[in-house]
Amino acid sequence: METLIKLPDSAAPSTVAEILASLRKEHFEPRHEAKAWGDWIYLDSYTTVISIECNHGLSSTATIEHGEGEEEGEPVTSLYRAFGRLGWLGVDDDGEFPLD
Repeated sequence: METLIKLPDSAAPSTVAEILASLRKEHFEPRHEAKAWGDWIYLDSYTTVISIECNHGLSSTATIEHGEGEEEGEPVTSLYRAFGRLGWLGVDDDGEFPLD
């Protein structure tokens, strides 16, 4: 399962450092890796990963790729809180929804 998350069109992009700091506030140990095929945030102790679109260290769109058995509860609740704190929104078939 995947969850698309994004900033509202009117918002300034978040820096990768801000995103990592917000994840740390939720007690994650995030690791950002820039690969040739895209940027990723890995979370120690979880198989859930975040594919994040970065442009010069700034991001406004990402996809949470839920690990098997991690689609509900933790870490999803804490991930939503971390991104919601920065003003990000979730996107599903019904439109945008708040993450906090």
